[in-house]
Amino acid sequence: MAERENRRGRREDREETPEFADRLVAINRVSKTVKGGKRFGFAALVVVGDQRGRVGFGKGKAKEVPEAIRKATEQAKRGLIRVPLREGRTLHHDIEGRHGAGKVVMRTAVPGTGIIAGGPMRAVFEMLGVQDVVAKSLGSQNPYNMIRATLDGLKNNNSPRSVAQRRGKKVADILPSHDKPAEAPAEAAAEA
Repeated sequence: MAERENRRGRREDREETPEFADRLVAINRVSKTVKGGKRFGFAALVVVGDQRGRVGFGKGKAKEVPEAIRKATEQAKRGLIRVPLREGRTLHHDIEGRHGAGKVVMRTAVPGTGIIAGGPMRAVFEMLGVQDVVAKSLGSQNPYNMIRATLDGLKNNNSPRSVAQRRGKKVADILPSHDKPAEAPAEAAAEA
């Protein structure tokens, strides 16, 4: 038993949580009418990330706002996902994400574009560490559905390295080569 605790303790020491940033996306006050009056509760939606390719979201409910935020932050840290980024600043390819009635479209962008996204999606990209992206939310404007749709799309973001590894090829084999001139049309024009 003590050995198990020691192992668990060492694991916690080794994991020294890398600095996570968190962003409060939405807070909702709900009330319940009871015999003596009204009882208020709070629900918080938080996005957490290390700004180097890991992001997660969580929701927490409590009677006080700080406690709801704390619960949401803990849940977000438990549900982190890793997203490969091109040059550490943008997505590898255009993506669509969907959850319920929420649909989001995310596109890669050239350096200097910045984060062109609204509300909850902006929070996800900032916590992820994306610097250049163009995103649009279609359908539901519910922040919970928007964040879930965004993360759904980001889970489908594949890097060329992972695609090449899955196919058993080299990265150079699957990327389009822009260096080679189009020979076939030039030869056809020369023959005519």
